[in-house]
Amino acid sequence: MAAEAKPERNIKISSSDNETFTVPRNVIRLSTTINTLLQDLGLDEEDAVNTDPIPVQNVTAPILKKVIAWCTYHYQDATPTDDADNREKRTDDIASWDVEFLKVDQGTLFELILLKRSHL
Repeated sequence: MAAEAKPERNIKISSSDNETFTVPRNVIRLSTTINTLLQDLGLDEEDAVNTDPIPVQNVTAPILKKVIAWCTYHYQDATPTDDADNREKRTDDIASWDVEFLKVDQGTLFELILLKRSHL
């Protein structure tokens, strides 16, 4: 009899404007800040239970939705190697999904850039 796969554990996070999102743990781990926060709270273990939303300070719901959308799309991507950081970056290497993802107003793009710099 084959072992049943465990269902993916969901994490609740809330934006600075108190909107709550439920996101699979394996998806949101791509956010360095949220992943570190989960580790600090002891919620990175498989059997850890989280019933209260984890507040994400200074991130509004629309921006957190974009972060979740990006993580959802990219969570199965291969982990980049150290060599990938050193290779030349080209704009024609950007996937069409990412190009469309970044077609947002200037304010939203600015917030996303700031979050990336802070490793969200």
